[in-house]
Amino acid sequence: MAVKVIIPTPLRPYANRQESVEFDARTVGEALAGLTTEYEELRKHLYTDDGKIRSFVNVYLNDEDIRYLQKENTQIKDGDTISIVPSIAGGSAAPAAGR
Repeated sequence: MAVKVIIPTPLRPYANRQESVEFDARTVGEALAGLTTEYEELRKHLYTDDGKIRSFVNVYLNDEDIRYLQKENTQIKDGDTISIVPSIAGGSAAPAAGR
């Protein structure tokens, strides 16, 4: 079953600057495995050394967080979309203008 995997802008340099790719997979985990097999540099950005999705990487299947589904075992169907969304933190410690 073909699933589209959307690659976030900060990770595109590790995936030949692709915005998205398609894989045949039955689960989210299979699709992510296909992605990190094709683009090996992505693995260290998505997974810990022990093979778990990094805590700051959020994965969505059709806008639903896989942590609230069956995680990487979540079944997919033809035409589904997987989005990888790295959490972004930071900013300035300076107070906002007008405060």
